[in-house]
Formats: sequence, structure tokens, C-alpha cells
Amino acid sequence: MKKVIVTKKLPFDIEESFKNYNLVYNKSSEPIRRDELQKELFDADAIISMLSDKIDAELLENAGNLKVVANYAVGFNNIDVDHCSKKKIVVCNTPHVLTEATAELGFALMISAARKIVEADKFVRQGKFKGWEPTLFLGQGLQNKTLGIFGFGKIGQTLGNFARNFKMNVIYNSRSRKRHEENLINAKYVTFEYLLEKSDFLVVTAPLNTSTKHRFTKKEFERMKSSSVFINLGRGEIARESDLAEALAHGDIAYAGLDVYEFEPSVNEKLLSMDNVILLPHIGSATETARKEMAGLCVQSVKEVLEKNDLPWNVVNKNFPVDK
Repeated sequence: MKKVIVTKKLPFDIEESFKNYNLVYNKSSEPIRRDELQKELFDADAIISMLSDKIDAELLENAGNLKVVANYAVGFNNIDVDHCSKKKIVVCNTPHVLTEATAELGFALMISAARKIVEADKFVRQGKFKGWEPTLFLGQGLQNKTLGIFGFGKIGQTLGNFARNFKMNVIYNSRSRKRHEENLINAKYVTFEYLLEKSDFLVVTAPLNTSTKHRFTKKEFERMKSSSVFINLGRGEIARESDLAEALAHGDIAYAGLDVYEFEPSVNEKLLSMDNVILLPHIGSATETARKEMAGLCVQSVKEVLEKNDLPWNVVNKNFPVDK
């Protein structure tokens, strides 16, 4: 009987899906301790991991039976993919199924920042609202503003499409130009420097890699408009959090919205005390539909490898053979 490990409780009938397997399912709110996970991996055939699970060479040292790691996320920077490839372990992620959910959250952050929604809510709850005032919580509209997108994958493209419906100008910068996709939503490819200088709202949707880590630091924030809004939906390490806090405090930028953090789950203490930043607990994909589809895709990926000895369509490490 093949053994499957699932490291967190998922919104899906995992027990039914793996009823013919030896299932190790962590339904606790606490993560599996690393030493316990390493012990379970000794004879495991598959693992459905979370972004919070560091799947590195040390953890996999004695995982001699492991054939597939299905990561419950689009990102997979928590996994040593090169090491997995050497050991012929298939690594999969959950692309596409959370695109709309994450783009929606990004747009929610944009509107909330532009119209000072969180601050206004606090104002009312604190009993400070005494009646309508002409200058009370004046924000900025979205129409005719410029949305800059750093990373123009599916999430960035969907966000850009939303923005067009609000009559925003859309510019983007990514590792490669995507002419077909940009034409679909009338977006414009620009240099990174132009993106910094012209964006009224700058949204990060890029993945974390060596070229994007700490791409936004003090130097970049100083080049942005003092009225601009910085939003990070990608990975926390793309921005140096301490520099972002300083930029907000000094007025280099006006506002920020974060769903991811450099040292997640820790959040910079200065940011916690600021009113001009919205802080969310990594809920970009947190809709019932998206999270269920993510779980279903992980289950499907595991079964394709274990039952069919095949490479799923969402495999990350595509350049190694699977013995048939």
C-alpha cells in the first residue's frame, strides 16, 4: 500500500481520495514538526506540502521511496527542485486555479488603499464619526491612474484586465515581453525604471527567484511617486520589508498593501503600527472554490505519478525522465 503524507488539513475530502493508500494526514492546526516529517518521509511515496514546509535536501536525505511532491501553492521556492530532479522526484504546483482569486484580492487592496477603507472603518468603530464632512477621508480614484504590474503571468494579466474596466492605464515589466497577452488588455511593456517612476499603483505578482529577491529596496521606493501605492501579492522576499517601512514613514510612497512578508509569518514591527499599510495573512487564494481546486489538483498530481507513472501537466521539474 502506497504511503501519502498531507501536511495540513485541506478543504477537500482527502480521506476519501486516498482511501486505498496509507494516509498520514495532519488535521491539527499545528504544523508537523520537521523531525517527525523527516521520519514519516522515510517510507513515503508522496507528500502534499504547504508553502510553510521547507522541502530541502536535508529533509529528503533518507526519503528513498518518494516519487512526488505536490505543493499546495503556485510558488515552489520552499522546495529544492534541483535536488528533487536528481533523485527523480516529481515536483508539482497548483497553477491557474487560483488566478482569479489572487487577482481579486490584489484589486481589493488597490481600492482599499485608494479610498482609505481600513482607516475609515476604524474611524467609525472608534466613535469618531460625527457626520458627513466635505474633506473627510479624501482618497484617490482609479480612473485614469496608471497601474504598474511587476510580473506579467496569469495573475498579473488578470489584474490588468480588471484595471482596464476601471479605465486605468496598464503598464508592466517582466523577465520577458508578452506581446500577445499585452495586446489582449492593451497593456504596455516598459523598463523597470519607467515602471517605478510612472506607476500610481505598483503591484507585485512575480515569483521569487534570484533575479526578483529584494528587487524593491530603499533605492526603488525613493524613485516611486510620493503618492503611489505599493502592493505585494507575489512573495515577501521580493521587497526588503524594513526599507518599505522606512519609505512609508518618510513619505517616499503613500500607501502599501501586503499579503506576503519577507520573514513570514513575522511582520516588521514598524509596519504593524502604521495606518497607511494594509496587512493581510496570506489569503490571496482564500476562496472556497480556489482552495478546493488546489487540493483537487494536488490529489490528481499524486495519483498520476503513483498510479500511472506519468508526468502531470503541472510538473515543475520537466527535464528528467520518468521510467515507464
